[in-house]
Amino acid sequence: MFNHVMLGANDLETSRRFYDALLGALGAKPGVANRNRYFWRNAGGTFAISTPLNGEPATAGNGSTIGFAGQSPEQVNEAHAAGVANGGVTCEDPPGYRGEGAARLYLAYLRDPSGNKLCLAFRPPKEA
Repeated sequence: MFNHVMLGANDLETSRRFYDALLGALGAKPGVANRNRYFWRNAGGTFAISTPLNGEPATAGNGSTIGFAGQSPEQVNEAHAAGVANGGVTCEDPPGYRGEGAARLYLAYLRDPSGNKLCLAFRPPKEA
């Protein structure tokens, strides 16, 4: 459905280090620079950060969350820890399972250095 997701960043290099660590823990290679942007490509998707083209400060969307898929609870925990160690701030409940039955997910939430809310998620395989 999506071609890419791009978020605004106020400090491009601080945000690049954050996303290199967080997305690297999910298997992505380091971000590739393109003018005032960085791009990460992994598992058929593209994620990018950019300083706003209008010269105004980047702001986090109220009610917005970008979700990244993890392959296991351990990988979600690793990515969350990498993000926090590189300028991110944990938010909501600690990483863990939420929901029941088919809606049960392992989730970890944090904010990037520009305040954007992120979710790291693992969806367990459906039971037969």
